[in-house]
Amino acid sequence: MSEPIIAEDGVELSADDKKRRNKRSVAIALGLIFLVALFYLMTIFKFGPELLNKPF
Repeated sequence: MSEPIIAEDGVELSADDKKRRNKRSVAIALGLIFLVALFYLMTIFKFGPELLNKPF
């Protein structure tokens, strides 16, 4: 087993804990990117061509 690593807040993290935290952060980031893309596409499909033909 590897030695624990002390984080800034004083919590000891093992190498496995750091890997899990990193994977969780990547999963959250990918989920947010997916939601942003989904909302963007839903907006484009909802408004359709009218969105591009707005008067200036």
